[in-house]
Amino acid sequence: MSDFSSARSVSASGMSAQAQRLRHLSENISNADTPGYRRKMVSFETAFGAGDSVSKVDVSRVRLDSTELEPIFDPAHPLADETGHYNGSNVNLMIELADAREAQRSYEANLKMFDQARKMSSSLMQLLRR
Repeated sequence: MSDFSSARSVSASGMSAQAQRLRHLSENISNADTPGYRRKMVSFETAFGAGDSVSKVDVSRVRLDSTELEPIFDPAHPLADETGHYNGSNVNLMIELADAREAQRSYEANLKMFDQARKMSSSLMQLLRR
């Protein structure tokens, strides 16, 4: 595999990993008000392809955040216990939005690297044709 295609495959794996991260972040944001919902967290790991000397990025297992669920006082809620509380979610919208912005920027950086490697390989092919 050429260096250019290796660079493109590494960038593509980074874009795929960040896309999965954004997907889980959007699930967290959309379920922020769902009672009992636990925040999903994504971590990355290094993946080696068969016969490749280049490592790529892959998403490891999705984990649920183990922090305590926020107790909410609403005696009229159908899930409320005898004290009038029920478990909300442990999603913090500020954290989710900051993580989403970071994932978006990482995706864009990988996209620029992919595009740059593509342009460099195209330029090389044009030089070789002369």
